[in-house]
Amino acid sequence: MILTITILLLAVIFYFLFHPRFGKQPSGERLAVIQKSPQYKNGKFENESFTPELAEGYGYYDVLNQFFFKKVDRKIPTDIIPSIKTNLKELDINQDVLVWFGHSSYFIQLEGKRFLIDPVFSGNASPIYGTTKAFKGTDIYTYDDIPEIDYLLITHDHYDHLDYKTIMELKPKIKKIITALGVGSHFEFWGFSLENIIEKDWHEKIELDQNLTLYTAPSRHFSGRSIKRCNTLWTSFILETKDFKMYLGGDSGYDSHFTAIGNKYGPFDLVLLDNGQYNPAWKYIHNLPEDVIKAMKDLKAKRVFPVHNSKFPLSLHSWDEPLIKVTELNRLSENPIPLITPKIGEVVELKNENQQFQQWWKGVR
Repeated sequence: MILTITILLLAVIFYFLFHPRFGKQPSGERLAVIQKSPQYKNGKFENESFTPELAEGYGYYDVLNQFFFKKVDRKIPTDIIPSIKTNLKELDINQDVLVWFGHSSYFIQLEGKRFLIDPVFSGNASPIYGTTKAFKGTDIYTYDDIPEIDYLLITHDHYDHLDYKTIMELKPKIKKIITALGVGSHFEFWGFSLENIIEKDWHEKIELDQNLTLYTAPSRHFSGRSIKRCNTLWTSFILETKDFKMYLGGDSGYDSHFTAIGNKYGPFDLVLLDNGQYNPAWKYIHNLPEDVIKAMKDLKAKRVFPVHNSKFPLSLHSWDEPLIKVTELNRLSENPIPLITPKIGEVVELKNENQQFQQWWKGVR
């Protein structure tokens, strides 16, 4: 009986650890390219500035104790998160719009092209399904609701940004993938054609067509889908047309890269910034709300969309704290910048600077 249980336990562990959802580490020619990157040092990718895993004054024991054993008054929504179900397939392709799916997943139509960024439609933000579930009402979109995608953009390979189940369901609809160095290894392992995968280092330019240009830029974060960390790169994107410019920030802690990007590419018509799932213990890899205020001014933003919130409980703060805090801090700041705060599924008109949004989270219990 003991032997049988041991074998079954080992089989379960083996199945879990070698499930394709974990992807594949870069190797061969891909690894050779990675090793030439200025960001790759001492066998891993590094941020521009020294970035400790935990901020000063915090230890792993304290953080784990707070997460798993200490009683924390963290509000999880019991109401259904309000949303609007826009039919993406019926949108006029000539409309320049954005539709948010919660957290850091969103759809963009710009200059007749369709972009999908960091999609997660499985209702889960963890490799162990059912452990980090989406809030009620945030998963109104399914794989079938997504039209054909010209460009899938992936900022990094964490599970709340690169979801295996979502990618496999959307696979027939994805024409091209653009991501950071090393992340293409997962896609190739999952059966995507190498010729449809574009992997870039920071500070690179991709001419999508005569009207659309994409640039890669730094962020301050980390990567990894298994025990080994930082073997793939993390990135932010600048998406530019002749008369419109967006910053797609991905995950990042605050640092001087925001000023550098603002000086080089700004001003931006619209900036999307990481604002949520933060904690003072990991302030170097996720913006605190006060960092968002600094970053959007550094980036010379005309309008700001705070993302990385309202869908998954990945930190100890209440679910609505990120939007409450960033809204109030922006209101009190010198020269406040208009915030874009749509409901999930609500159409954002990219070139309409006068579009207004409700503070929809108010009154949601």
